[in-house]
Amino acid sequence: MTKRAIDMPIAHWRASDSTPQALSGHLSNVGGLARAYAAKLGLESAGEVIGLLHDLGKYSEEFQAYIGSALGLIDTDDDEYVDAGVLKGKVDHSSAGAQYVWQALCQKGRLERFCAQILAICIASHHSGLIDCISADAGTFGEDTFDKRMRKLQERTHLDEARHSADAEILARCKELLDNAELSACVRAVVEQILRASPQKRVAQQQIGLATRFLFSCLIDADRVDTADFEHKRVREYRSNGEYVAWSVLIDRLERHLQVIRSDRPIDALRREISQHCLDAASRERGTYTLTVPTGGGKTLASLRFALHHAKQRRLDRIIYVIPFTSIIDQNAQVVRSILEPVDEPADHGKVVLEHHASITPEQQTWREKILCENWDAPVVYTTMVQFLEALFGAGTRGARRMHQLANAVLIFDEIQTLPIKCIHLFNNAINFLAEQCNSTVVLCTATQPLLHQVSADKGAIRLHRQHEIMPDVRKLFDDLKRVELRDRRKPGGWTYSEIAQLALEEMRRAASCLVIVNTKDAAKQVYQSCREQLDDEETLHLSTDMCPAHRKQELGRVRQRLGAGLPVLCVSTQLIEAGVDVDFGVVIRFTAGLDSIAQAAGRCNRNGRPEPGVVHIVNPQDEHLEKLPDISTGRDKAERVLDDYATHPDRYHDNLIGPEALTDYYQYYFFDRQKEMDYPVAAKDLGYDDTLLNLLSSNSQALSEHHRKTGGVPDLLLQQSFMTAARAFKAIDAPTQGVIVPYGAGGRTLIADLHAAFDVQLEIDLLRTAQQYTVNVFPHVLRQLSEASAVREVKPGTRILCLDERYYSNEFGLATEPVSRMEVLYD
Repeated sequence: MTKRAIDMPIAHWRASDSTPQALSGHLSNVGGLARAYAAKLGLESAGEVIGLLHDLGKYSEEFQAYIGSALGLIDTDDDEYVDAGVLKGKVDHSSAGAQYVWQALCQKGRLERFCAQILAICIASHHSGLIDCISADAGTFGEDTFDKRMRKLQERTHLDEARHSADAEILARCKELLDNAELSACVRAVVEQILRASPQKRVAQQQIGLATRFLFSCLIDADRVDTADFEHKRVREYRSNGEYVAWSVLIDRLERHLQVIRSDRPIDALRREISQHCLDAASRERGTYTLTVPTGGGKTLASLRFALHHAKQRRLDRIIYVIPFTSIIDQNAQVVRSILEPVDEPADHGKVVLEHHASITPEQQTWREKILCENWDAPVVYTTMVQFLEALFGAGTRGARRMHQLANAVLIFDEIQTLPIKCIHLFNNAINFLAEQCNSTVVLCTATQPLLHQVSADKGAIRLHRQHEIMPDVRKLFDDLKRVELRDRRKPGGWTYSEIAQLALEEMRRAASCLVIVNTKDAAKQVYQSCREQLDDEETLHLSTDMCPAHRKQELGRVRQRLGAGLPVLCVSTQLIEAGVDVDFGVVIRFTAGLDSIAQAAGRCNRNGRPEPGVVHIVNPQDEHLEKLPDISTGRDKAERVLDDYATHPDRYHDNLIGPEALTDYYQYYFFDRQKEMDYPVAAKDLGYDDTLLNLLSSNSQALSEHHRKTGGVPDLLLQQSFMTAARAFKAIDAPTQGVIVPYGAGGRTLIADLHAAFDVQLEIDLLRTAQQYTVNVFPHVLRQLSEASAVREVKPGTRILCLDERYYSNEFGLATEPVSRMEVLYD
């Protein structure tokens, strides 16, 4: 087939049946989808315009020659043939639409110019991630990169050629939208609303940047969805497209479940009372709320009750649970799925609750990986804080694609105290934007509520609803749910690991069950191995994030089975178990850490309120190395200050070391000491000079100063942020992780084999969702070690989706950087 056999410009080509997608059809489809997504912020016209123009440059002869040659549609002897391999990634098809919008609006007035810049940035960025306006990159520091893009030469952007060749109806619709004052008016309305709510300049600037990213998200998701629907026709049938099981149906399922929960213990009455308060609060207006409930109070189902009823009453689209640890997702999603996807409703299985907690697809993605990338199209989503922050601030397009799903939603933040300190101001401003501009309701859930509303308002403090606390009497609730005795066992010089193991063995023999929570994976292994030398295999268990979710579920199942049967059990775990995991030990030993961590650890002890109090020992390990873990080491130091204060004046804290007064003191010490870290500092070694992400995403003052030094002027731009530089510097955790699929058990091995053999995208989407259960998130240095040992490979050549050699997965400790024994590999 030659180019002459195709009588229209094409956007994509479906190889399975040799069918082209007309470029005009793709632009129309993306315009319609982006319009619908952007309506959540009142930006319908803006969404449609950027959708219609995002691929305008594909009308150029250069692009059509490139795609035809790449697909073999042009004979190598034809004059139009080009070397597609040489041109791959070099044919600019995103600048033309950006220049079209800019030229149409920038001279009309100040407001139209501002609107034009937002639209142009979204179009120009749709393959790279949001571009810098004024560059903060070391190589181009202070350069007006937006103006440079808008002045890019015709021979590179092909704007006039694209204008001439484009579908007349597409251009007519674009002209209609661009000539209509409504387009700029809707942008102005969003900006004015931001300025009214956030008079602080830096805060308002960051939020205007978030509004731009929201619109960008609408375009990216619309583009990916339409491409997927064309490339694989069955994908459209698989996707929910916002058509979910009705809230009333899900509410009925939850309420029926709540009616049959046991209620014969005193703590059950308290849990029912907490749940009722959440139901009562569901009728409140949208806003940002706190749910402060001690551990063991039943926050999982109580918050779900609030969310379902509130979503129905306020006509919201979805509920998104944002959770710090995958171990909590494992547990809570399983509980909620069993209620909302009951066995007697098989048609709803897999269609209500979505778990998304690992980045299996790489950050730099091919078109196929972009199609497979998760976009949170489900009524109830469980994801991690890392994934949430990536959606708002991460580089590229993978995370940004999901941001628009955060609008018109209920956002439940479980264990909010685990928010990274460096992200506090960025997070606070984003939450205010989502609650005040995007029609969402936010609930901050924890037993240890951080003081996010008391940090610097100039940089960004959360604005809570005037009646923000859902529980009417938090002080009484803590008194009523007090179930443990905390013992400060710190000693000069600290405890050796063998001494801690001996204490754990003694307490297990006394109380039948003991949980040891440590701060590092190395400490967990050492204490576990010391204990295991003196106990049967069945009695000793180990948990860490080197184990995939399916593995952790298996081990936690063993723990709960032995606890339920009254059999002796000693579990050694990293922090993954301390927040929200439903286990009930007689004794807990906690390494010194932040007081919030100690309080959460106490929640794993006597969780169900036996008459005799549980015991929590606080010990200071001798050989612990926390140099690379500043959050833990600083938290430990501030907690020790409160421990010392408590030893002198326990009455000041109502004789409760983990009550509201003690935790307030702890956070005041902790936040005051680290307030300079809250705007996300970026060091010179990473950027070329010292700055903060808050500055890069708001006033961008240093880059502007450099621009003035070089040019003597001020750029005539309303958006001056360095979006791309900030996104590249952003890491929700200290180092970005890559998900690696591991061959845990028969399920993991079968999954990897099925992924290797799968060629149907619908099947791949199903398998990748299943793969969340068999994935370990790996830091770069570990991935480098595994790669050098040839321990990781692509599940299928060219996918860049990684799986682990089974010799590097231990049934005792999970992922390993050295081969484990053959006998252990064979054991399931």
